[in-house]
Amino acid sequence: MLRTLKIKNLALVDDVHVGFNEGLNVITGETGAGKSLMIGALRLLLGERADKSMIRTGETSCSVHAEFGLENPGPVDAILTDVGLEACDGGLLIIRRVITETSNKTTVNDESVTLTVLKRLGEVLVDMHGPYDHQSLLDQNVQLEILDDFGQLAKTKEAYLVEYRKYREIQKQIDALSSDNEEDLQRQIEFLDYRVNEIESAKLNPEEEGEVEEEHSVIANSQNVIELANGVVQALTEGEGCAFDGLVAAQQALNQLIKLLPEAQEWHDEIETAVTSVQEVVRSVENSAAGIDASAERMQWLDDRLTTYQTLKRKYGSTVEEVLRNGETWKAQLRDLRGRDRRREELQAEQASIFKTLEKIGEKLRSQRENVADLLSESITKELVDIGFEHGFFDVQITPCAPTPSGMDEIEFGFAPNAGEDMRPLRMIASSGEISRVMLATKAVLAKQDQIPVLVFDEIDANIGGEIGGAVGRKLVQVAEHHQLICITHLPQVAACGNTHLAVSKRVEDGRTFTEVQLLDAESRPEEIARMLGGKDSTNVTLQHAQEMLSQTTLGF
Repeated sequence: MLRTLKIKNLALVDDVHVGFNEGLNVITGETGAGKSLMIGALRLLLGERADKSMIRTGETSCSVHAEFGLENPGPVDAILTDVGLEACDGGLLIIRRVITETSNKTTVNDESVTLTVLKRLGEVLVDMHGPYDHQSLLDQNVQLEILDDFGQLAKTKEAYLVEYRKYREIQKQIDALSSDNEEDLQRQIEFLDYRVNEIESAKLNPEEEGEVEEEHSVIANSQNVIELANGVVQALTEGEGCAFDGLVAAQQALNQLIKLLPEAQEWHDEIETAVTSVQEVVRSVENSAAGIDASAERMQWLDDRLTTYQTLKRKYGSTVEEVLRNGETWKAQLRDLRGRDRRREELQAEQASIFKTLEKIGEKLRSQRENVADLLSESITKELVDIGFEHGFFDVQITPCAPTPSGMDEIEFGFAPNAGEDMRPLRMIASSGEISRVMLATKAVLAKQDQIPVLVFDEIDANIGGEIGGAVGRKLVQVAEHHQLICITHLPQVAACGNTHLAVSKRVEDGRTFTEVQLLDAESRPEEIARMLGGKDSTNVTLQHAQEMLSQTTLGF
């Protein structure tokens, strides 16, 4: 349960420390006194976003602090462990938030956490119900959640959702393969086909590109190459005083020198090797020069080939390798587009198989819901009788529909508030007082199996009065047997039912407004009930009436 709530410098609140007890805790006070500020502070502790406008005028920061004592800390401990924090010590959970003009600090058991963690904790700690939340009961999605929660159908719903996600994923792929504009699709195929054919017909090769560039350079300079080659041949073998003649003369002299100097043989052999090398160089130079095809036809081919490489690189990639990679990518895309019909048929067959499983689980879920619906209808009808609808009847209608994430059913809560009236959808009921009571009856039914320890009702009794108010109060007491209830109320009949009564008031001092919270005792409580009965000017009659109301609740109604 929520043990304490501390608020400092939040809006009208200067410094308030509120203690709560088990059972039904009621909060009363005049309009504008600041009752909802306590609920707002609690919402901040459960992950609601804050901003600096909440800080009390003249202050630099505000803070809220809550202490929970948990009989069953398991759900909270699971979340704490999941985010790397220590489990609660003895079920004690302390949440703090400090808000400044530039920062927002949040801690759980003195460890910093994010708002996401607070929201997760809030989902298992407190069920908040505001003055307008009863309208959510008109939402058919909310109605479906209520039915499933009551029937504890989470396991079947999860199995259904797994198959539904598979089904939708296949549908997305089918949609991606379909096109409302076949002309656009055909143009895309033609565009890719042109690119792929252009690249493939060019037969590009990174090595050939280098060879073509080299040959093109040689032919472009062929005249100079031939002249230089001839100069090499002249210098080595053909010109006057050429190297070859000099080597031959040296060789002849060495032939004579060998007879006089034996080591001259080695020199002779080296000269002979040089002669052979000169001859080989001359042959190579002559062959290379003679092999140059400087014809206009060859030059034109090389020009065209270089242009092909340059054009395709300019269009499809900075290198030949990149052009070839892109070509393969477009080829695969083209293959997918041309094979879309076949692929679509494959996906449709796969989807049909998944749908069989989905439909089977969906029908199982519907059967479970139909079984639960009768019990929920009966349970809520009984609760409605207790809060003034003696002849009222509540019903749950289930209608098959196409697959959705929550199943293959549409749901409609129906309600007939009086005898002889036809059953109508709950969303067609205009009276907010009736809807509020239906919500309370629903909460009463769910509370018996709900594991959330704290329920907060902020003016759930709006637009209700008279004897019905007393019935609502008694119903809240029944719900409080299973949970701690915190209830803001304007009804004295409801306030009298609380086992803990907190009164909120405000005072003005030195031109500033202060909100105060007082825990009422046996002496001050009748005065607050009398104020609620008769306004500011309570009389002996209203005070006596208040005492009678409190004595009746003490006696067990």
